[in-house]
Amino acid sequence: MVTKKNSVSWSDVKTKLADFDRAGLLGLLQDLYAANKDNQTFLHARLNLGDDVLKPYKTTINRWLWPNVLRNQDFSIAKAKKSIADYKKAIGQAEGLAELMVFYCERATGFIDDVSLQDEGYFDALVRMFEQALKTIASLADAQRPPLWGRLDAVRRACRDLGYGVDDDMEDLLAEYRADD
Repeated sequence: MVTKKNSVSWSDVKTKLADFDRAGLLGLLQDLYAANKDNQTFLHARLNLGDDVLKPYKTTINRWLWPNVLRNQDFSIAKAKKSIADYKKAIGQAEGLAELMVFYCERATGFIDDVSLQDEGYFDALVRMFEQALKTIASLADAQRPPLWGRLDAVRRACRDLGYGVDDDMEDLLAEYRADD
C-alpha cells in the first residue's frame, strides 16, 4: 500500500525557522545566497544593494527577447516575463516594474525589426506587455509618466508596419491610458 506524504508548506518552514537564532538565520541566508544566482539577484533587489538593481532583470529580458540567432539561441516570452515577475516578488516598486515593462517592449520590438520576425504569439505578448506597462505607468507620479509614455510611443511607431493589428492595438491603448491622465 502506498501512503501519501504530506506536502510541506510555508507554515512548516516558518515553524522550523522559529528555532533558529540570529547566527543560524544568517548562515541559512548565506547558504541560500551562495546556492543560486537568482537568490543573489532577489536579495540585492530586496535590500537595494548595488548601483542598478534592475540590471540583472534587464539582462535576462534582453537574452530571452533578443537572442543571438547566429548562435541558434531561441526566444522565450515566458522566461522574459518571469524576470519581471521575479523583480515584482523581490521588491515590486512601480517605477522599476514600469521600467522593466517598457524595456521589454523596446527589446521585443528591436528583435522583431532586427530579424523580420513574423510570429503572432510574440506580437500578442508584446501588445499585452505594452498594456501592462501603460497600467503600471498610470500608477506613477505625474512627473514620472511622460518619459515612459514617450518610449512606448516610440515602440508603437516602430511597430507601424508589422500587421496583425499591433500598431492599431497599441495606438488605441496609448490613447486610452493617456486620456485617463
